Amino acid sequence: MYGQVIEGATQAAGTVAPIEIDLRSDTVTRPTLGMLQAMAAAPTGDDVFGDDPSINRLQERLAADLGFETGLFMPTGTMSNLCALMAHCERGDEYLVGQLAHTYKYEAGGAAVLGSIQPQPLEQAADGSIALERISSAIKPDDPHFARTRLLALENTFGGQVMSQTYIEAATLFASERGLATHLDGARLFNAAIAQGISAREITKHFDSVSVCLSKGLGAPAGSVLLGSKSLMSKAHRIRKMLGGGMRQAGVLAAAGNYALDYHVEGLADDHRRAKAIGEALKTVPGLDVSVATNMVWVSPGRNPAGLDRLANHLMTHGVALLNRRPLRLVTHLDFSDLALAEFCGLVEAFNRDVASSLT
Repeated sequence: MYGQVIEGATQAAGTVAPIEIDLRSDTVTRPTLGMLQAMAAAPTGDDVFGDDPSINRLQERLAADLGFETGLFMPTGTMSNLCALMAHCERGDEYLVGQLAHTYKYEAGGAAVLGSIQPQPLEQAADGSIALERISSAIKPDDPHFARTRLLALENTFGGQVMSQTYIEAATLFASERGLATHLDGARLFNAAIAQGISAREITKHFDSVSVCLSKGLGAPAGSVLLGSKSLMSKAHRIRKMLGGGMRQAGVLAAAGNYALDYHVEGLADDHRRAKAIGEALKTVPGLDVSVATNMVWVSPGRNPAGLDRLANHLMTHGVALLNRRPLRLVTHLDFSDLALAEFCGLVEAFNRDVASSLT
């Protein structure tokens, strides 16, 4: 089922459905037929009372697989990260984070607004890493004038880039030696693991908490799981309730996550392969700067800003859904098949022909 473009092969008898090419994000995936069947068959209970068997299974399996005492199912990755930050930090505490990291830039300031936690954004390298010297200089002394530095938050992958294991080991050890807890925003954790040919546990074993998203490359319709110690998850459980995240028969969503873990993890390698092929196709457009990292392709104007605008308009005019920002980001995913890849590459070839003909 991996890589199917649509559910159902025809729009009407004898009419082939159009290829759908949506490269805005890997969040656009829809449940496969097998996933929908697993959701329909899922045993459920009341998760507020802790008796939804499908949720319990998901929490227990991810905790066991990734090396934690327990897990906590969340509706979203943003809530999962926020619960982690608020469980690690008290009011008036501070967490260190990359200035472009999702937990700082793209989560509506929740840590500050709802947790009264001060973020200290720090400069990042391309892979999301923060120099240890910079972390060291940002840690506040134990003085009533300053917020108390409590936590280092990292993200892997970051813009598709894989953070090196060497850095992760050094940064988490350094943080521990300085009395800081560590949290990993692992929204695309399994992309990082597949890209390196290692188990996800090799990454997560260095952190005190990890948030794992199920609704990106893994293709579930919703849900994330926060993992950590029993004491930390007990605090996170109370915070989840405070934030409105208690759910009842949510096992139908957990069943989608369990199905994704069973059948969609290895297929992430195909997303990476297709992203590389998209990158090679786009490199044929003169003057653009193209880079590829796991399932993301980034296109900058380079020497040809007008060309990038024209290319984006050409693709969108021909039915390709893009998050039309600069740099342009294209993200491969479960619903982007080899057939869709061939169609996309054909559109790029047609664009190059049109440009060439306009110059003659």
